[in-house]
Amino acid sequence: MRILAGGTVVGLDGQVLGAVENIRRRMDETLVSGTVSPAMLDQWEESTVGFGRQYMNTPPLRLLCDVLLEFSAVRKAMEHRQPVDLQERLCRMAAQLAGLSGMIMINLGDQRMARSFFRTGRIAADDTGDRALRAWVIAREALVPLYYGDPREALNLARKSRDLAGQTPCAAQAMAPVVEARALAMMSNTGKKDVVDQAKRALARARAAFSQMGAAEQEDAAFGYTERQLYFHQGDALVKLGQPMEADLILEQALTKYGPSDWLDPTFIKFDRAKCKLLEGDVGEALTIAKAALASLGEGCKPDILMQRAHEVARDVEVKDPNNPELKLYLEMLRAAAVADPVEGEV
Repeated sequence: MRILAGGTVVGLDGQVLGAVENIRRRMDETLVSGTVSPAMLDQWEESTVGFGRQYMNTPPLRLLCDVLLEFSAVRKAMEHRQPVDLQERLCRMAAQLAGLSGMIMINLGDQRMARSFFRTGRIAADDTGDRALRAWVIAREALVPLYYGDPREALNLARKSRDLAGQTPCAAQAMAPVVEARALAMMSNTGKKDVVDQAKRALARARAAFSQMGAAEQEDAAFGYTERQLYFHQGDALVKLGQPMEADLILEQALTKYGPSDWLDPTFIKFDRAKCKLLEGDVGEALTIAKAALASLGEGCKPDILMQRAHEVARDVEVKDPNNPELKLYLEMLRAAAVADPVEGEV
């Protein structure tokens, strides 16, 4: 894209676009100084919903930049005294945008920053008095310890979220018991009957809660909880419980529910399916699935959290069949991916 400036053709680089955007936003601030107009709030709410839709199919760094621009605009509006109804809407957006930023930070591998955003999200959600929103922030926060090696804390946060949600049909009422089941599965050492039973009861509660959710929340992958996420997370828990046949069946169903532009969850699911094959003793098929999953990822689509799963498959294969000829190729693909996407995971 190019413009004419004093008769000279000038490229619209990042610095120029940043200055243009700054001028436009300052005009917005002037127009809404003191009291935010309902029209501006509507626009911000539409943008927030739009970011949620992009969560599954947009590279994390790109999405984070857009989310933080909107987050900054909402913060500036909150610096001025607003009528109660407008202030509540701003707090809701602040909680959602902070929570979404925390989710992206998990994907980028910065658990400290993810925690900070979820803490901000909790403060904003508390100001709304909305138990469902508060429970959603905590359920999402529980994914930090779940993905970064502290299942006991994840379990505690999931139960806190479940208690906050209470009997209100909402995303957290389904999401929290799923996180609970996945945390229990990580603590089970694959196969302890009492823990397996607890995890399966939690999954049954999640399915029952999901059936009570509203249609809008069932279609929202970021601020709600979708059927495909429910299938994926059930399958993930069953893999960790050491039940590969049941897990693989559910994961296969989950994959059919994602669209061609979705890449984040489907890649997680493929690595989980590779683990199923390893548990069944089929190392060759596990490596075939893992290599295809890795090869399908484009530029900017190799977040740290996903690459951790890829490396887990490699480590499991090294334990089961260290001399497998396909393992060397897979390890080379992992090294090439790290070189091609060096920004992801730098914390």
